[in-house]
Amino acid sequence: MAAANISDPKELERMANKIRLHVIEMTSAAGSGHPGGSLSSAELFAVLYFNVMRHNPKDPEWEGRDKFILSKGHVAPGLYAALAESGYFPKEELLTLRKMGSRLQGHPVKGKLPGIEMSTGSLGQGLSMSCGLALAAKMDGKDSKIYCLVGDGELQSGQNWEALMLASHYKLNNLVVFVDRNHVQIMGTTEEIMNIDPLRAKLEAFGMNTVSIDGHNVKKIIKACRKTRSSAAPTAIILNTIKGKGVSFMENNADFHGRACKPDEKEKAILEIQKAMQ
Repeated sequence: MAAANISDPKELERMANKIRLHVIEMTSAAGSGHPGGSLSSAELFAVLYFNVMRHNPKDPEWEGRDKFILSKGHVAPGLYAALAESGYFPKEELLTLRKMGSRLQGHPVKGKLPGIEMSTGSLGQGLSMSCGLALAAKMDGKDSKIYCLVGDGELQSGQNWEALMLASHYKLNNLVVFVDRNHVQIMGTTEEIMNIDPLRAKLEAFGMNTVSIDGHNVKKIIKACRKTRSSAAPTAIILNTIKGKGVSFMENNADFHGRACKPDEKEKAILEIQKAMQ
């Protein structure tokens, strides 16, 4: 069960751009936030919430649901946009992002907003939590999938690799780890700050069934997710993406890792995304 099962790739691309528009509007209204990584993950959010995941916005605690953990919690704007578009809460509430008393905090907080499975934001910890959820699901005999999104800069935290060892050891084939491989973190490129390559070889060495795809191609994301249903091992899907995707002056620009658009930049960004939706 999905909120609205969208099978048409063009409609999924349109949903990804709707998410991008929300991200620009939200972070601009807040005057802060992390738009770059939210934009690079838009296609994944669209595919998961509108095609792949079993979930029910009318019953967020439904026992049969799949679960999504946003380990790189700073890109909460993208997740919030997907949840609102799915029907978990009114879209009008998106503009309260980071406001005092808002349910939409700068990082996801479980219990504040329906659809949030885990409080995240301390980089390197979401994957460990996901392993715990996946192991618990197997012990309980549930067939639900646990999906986790980590950032490529986040993989510089050693706890992730301990979690991957555990996932492989316990054969958590109900776990799918997405890596947003956009090469940009807050202070520059991952290659400059702390190189994580050869990434695919490392993930495979840790026992992960690993694939590397275009993270902006909805068809390839769907295909990769479907293949995980028959995998005997936990899966890692490397999403090769562009930081700030969809807005020319934000693409591959580390400045927009954690900075909202200024008023004139906001208008330019919205026009570019709207043009892509025509």
